[in-house]
Amino acid sequence: MTDSLGFRKKFAVLIPSTNTSVQPEFDAMRPVGVTNHISRIVIPNIPLNNDADFNRLIELIAAAQDEAVDSAMSCEPDRLVLGISAETFWDGLAASRKLKAHLTERTGLPVSMGSEACTAALANWNVKRIAVLTPYQPVGDANVRRFFEECGYEVRRVHGLKCESPVAIAHVSEERLRDAVRALDGDDVDAVIQVGTNLAMARLAGSAHLWMPRPVLAINTAIYWHALRESGIGDKVAGFGPLLEQF
Repeated sequence: MTDSLGFRKKFAVLIPSTNTSVQPEFDAMRPVGVTNHISRIVIPNIPLNNDADFNRLIELIAAAQDEAVDSAMSCEPDRLVLGISAETFWDGLAASRKLKAHLTERTGLPVSMGSEACTAALANWNVKRIAVLTPYQPVGDANVRRFFEECGYEVRRVHGLKCESPVAIAHVSEERLRDAVRALDGDDVDAVIQVGTNLAMARLAGSAHLWMPRPVLAINTAIYWHALRESGIGDKVAGFGPLLEQF
């Protein structure tokens, strides 16, 4: 028997309970025959005023993650898709690979996650030098820089928006995001990357090729593109820029 709506693939999508951007953005990118099934990692909407607060947030996500993973498995999905960003970059490349291995072993499923999806997406443009936009406190920015540098990229600039809570990340306007992208841009970079899955930037990044001289990559677009392509689904999806329209 084949699922009546998810007859091509069923994705179990893991997101923090505070995240309001991943679900609508992923659903907007969904081809016919692919379905997204959300499982929420239950965390409080704590203040994020400093590095200590941000470290606590990562600890809360890690502590509640496996329960959400196990919940998602009961719908018999075909792939686990992490709609989480910071955890996948935390402590560098080796830790990111360890996280993926843990989730693969626990579920028996292929896994798509932000860190790996970003590097896979950047390979389409042969990018070497990057600037990065985050919603994080400095400790989060440092972990993102470490990951990309360990992957061999030159990280020329990282700008953290220092959003005051997990929920507040989704309150950042497209105007503010556009201004931040333009400030990060320069002839010394090959691409600008946005991380932080609760920043609603898929639509803005999708239009950036019209006003930016180099690629702008939104992490939610990269994650969903990776999940589709690694699942053998090559549908081109309009409205989210060259990544989903050309590659």
